[in-house]
Parts: sequence; structure tokens; C-alpha cells
Amino acid sequence: MSVSSPFHSQGPRLVFNRVNGRRPLTTSPSLEGTQETYTLAHEENVRFVSEAWQQVEQQLDGGPAGESGPKPVQYVERTPDPRLQNFVPIDLDEWWAQQFLARITNCS
Repeated sequence: MSVSSPFHSQGPRLVFNRVNGRRPLTTSPSLEGTQETYTLAHEENVRFVSEAWQQVEQQLDGGPAGESGPKPVQYVERTPDPRLQNFVPIDLDEWWAQQFLARITNCS
């Protein structure tokens, strides 16, 4: 069973590709303490989850014609938790774009 978010992003997504697959080195002292180190295994895991999630979203949206087999099932709470009534999901693509722009601004 697959779980899907009812919030589908609309419009193009920002994609920031790294040169040679590596993170740029920072020279700013303010950024050195916040610089995160990603291992190759971490990046492979993120890529795997991202690609798998894209497949699920395509299948939920109807997918290619003639495709057979089990389809993902979207989970819906029968009795929603009242504590989550005001929950607003974060748009990770937008958050990463803001972080990227903040780093550019701080470096210049």
C-alpha cells in the first residue's frame, strides 16, 4: 500500500544540479558551521526515494494508457486527528530554493 499526499505541486519545479555531483566548498565563516556533509549512500537513498515517489504520483494521476497491475492506494483518515486540523505541509522544493538563494546572498 502506498500513501500519497493530497497536495500536488503545480507548475515547474526548481532543480539545482551540482557540478560533478559535489557540493561547492564554502569560504564564508558564517556558512561553514551550517554546511552539511552528504555521503554517496545518502544521495543514492534520496535519489531512490525521489524516483519511487515520482512513479507513485504518475500512477495516481492515471499513468500511461494500457498499464496493468496493482495501483497505489491513497490513505484517507476516517476520523481525522483534531490536533492536525491546522497542519500545513512544507514545500521542500521551495524551502531548498530559499536556502540556496540565502547562501548566494550571504556569499556575495
